[in-house]
Amino acid sequence: MRRAQADAEQSDSYLLDRQSGKRGNQDFTHTDPWRVLRIQSEFVEGFGALAGLGPAISVFGSARTKRGSERYLQAERIGELIASAGVAVITGGGPGAMEAANKGAVNGGGVSVGLGIELPFETGLNEWVDLGVNFRYFFARKTMFVKYSQGFIVLPGGYGTLDELFEALTLVQTEKVTGFPIVLVGTAYWTPLLDWLKNTVVEEGAISPPDLDLIRLTDDIEEAVDIMVNSARPNGFVAAD
Repeated sequence: MRRAQADAEQSDSYLLDRQSGKRGNQDFTHTDPWRVLRIQSEFVEGFGALAGLGPAISVFGSARTKRGSERYLQAERIGELIASAGVAVITGGGPGAMEAANKGAVNGGGVSVGLGIELPFETGLNEWVDLGVNFRYFFARKTMFVKYSQGFIVLPGGYGTLDELFEALTLVQTEKVTGFPIVLVGTAYWTPLLDWLKNTVVEEGAISPPDLDLIRLTDDIEEAVDIMVNSARPNGFVAAD
């Protein structure tokens, strides 16, 4: 949906916001039992679409990354390198860094996957997505990223990127997923965050020093892809020669 058609209440908002104004319509399609069926359908659709995908790596980054910028070209090259290794590329399917990674995957001869999300502004999958699934609910979409990826490469981004990053870190820390590498690209961008985690969060005792070892940081995109492939290979990941 785009333009005026996209200017509608979000399903996530209906589900989570208990304000009376948004709960006044008690038509069955606006009740929680109906939403359970819609949520179930999103998992069924996602599992069905991605079950045969094979090895894949998710690439995250800002939707606001400008075409032709250094970050855009980095994401495009990352997508191309992943695809050249015989691995699918999964993104959020939107513009910016996501579009660049999908474009790189296509140029690299690989499978380009986009997992879109209903948003309160213009939505839709970018033109470089080969296999796309649109979601109403963030939690269903996030499940697909983790279930069908062997790891995450994370470029500079905003709240959405940080959300995915810390979701993955939590799942690895709590051993809900194992052998799941997380690589940050962009030392200048990510170092202040890592310093805060080390000097404030660790010092506070909120996380342990080894928890920082869950993250790899680099400016070298070839290194980022190598880390991802080599870390995932013992867990069943098979890259092309």
